[in-house]
Amino acid sequence: MIQKITETKTFIEESWAELQRVTWPDYEQLKNATLVIIAFSVAVSLVIWIMDVSSRTVVNLILRVFGA
Repeated sequence: MIQKITETKTFIEESWAELQRVTWPDYEQLKNATLVIIAFSVAVSLVIWIMDVSSRTVVNLILRVFGA
């Protein structure tokens, strides 16, 4: 039991030391990254929407041709 407590304490100390070495982004970097993610998400959504509309149109055309 004592060993587990010691290991946990060591883990927490090492984790805290590692967090002190992290380079956190400033506001400008965070804002730019957020805008890139939003733009990418919108672009992917548009591509998926276009593919959905296209495939639906093709399927409806095939069904009309074969009288279904």
